[in-house]
Amino acid sequence: MASGVSNQAYADAAERLHADTAKSTGAQLATVADEILSVAGLLRGQPRLRRALTDPSRPGADRSELFRSLLSGKAAAVTVDALTTLVAGRFSKPSDLLDATERLGVDTLLASTQKDGKLAEVEDELFRFSQIVAGTPQLAATLSDIGAPVAPRAKLVGDLLEGKVEAITVRLVQVALEGLGGRGFEASLSRLVELTAAQRDREVAYVTVAKPLSDAEETALAAKLSTIYGREVSLKVDVNPAIIGGVSVRVGSDLYDGTILRRLNAAKQAFA
Repeated sequence: MASGVSNQAYADAAERLHADTAKSTGAQLATVADEILSVAGLLRGQPRLRRALTDPSRPGADRSELFRSLLSGKAAAVTVDALTTLVAGRFSKPSDLLDATERLGVDTLLASTQKDGKLAEVEDELFRFSQIVAGTPQLAATLSDIGAPVAPRAKLVGDLLEGKVEAITVRLVQVALEGLGGRGFEASLSRLVELTAAQRDREVAYVTVAKPLSDAEETALAAKLSTIYGREVSLKVDVNPAIIGGVSVRVGSDLYDGTILRRLNAAKQAFA
């Protein structure tokens, strides 16, 4: 959803939904989010419908009315109003509509979690699970297998996480199985960590160290990065003895690699 016109359509729908759900509880928002994500599933499996709903030769009002007729009686009024507002906008390509619908569903899930005061926990749980997946090749292969049906993979996630993490965390991991914005499973998990942090107005910094940082070291590093990026930073620390020493920090597309392993590899290349 990179284009300006697609972003504007999303912004209009998000604004409409926010206005209509300002007094909703966390549970009510979660229900709306599930409805939106169900519609995303419909759009994912119906490329012809996506093309019809983004056809630039048809007025936005006509496309909106078509979608309203499909959703009427199948979702809450606030869900239908938000999605028909979305469809009334302009999209650069049909896949952008699916991306925007997924994003609207995810952001609504995160808003429900924010109402319940559990965003930080969900952010950490998503990151910890992503580390478990990355460190377990068989699990990663199973969950990332796009050739396998989503339902059994979603059940596996539920069996692994149910009762151990927040219910919203389980739901978000299941969203990642679908491939958020066309990404693979592990990349989708990382994106969800970043979106959760953004909901708290924070930047995510992925930090790799050879041994655990002390609380004082984490606080100092977070403060330094916050000064650089002009907003609070959420550290996601991975301990990997293989780097030998030093630290690697990635924030968005910025990478600082001050590890001893990198220096050794650079030295080997210099002598080669």
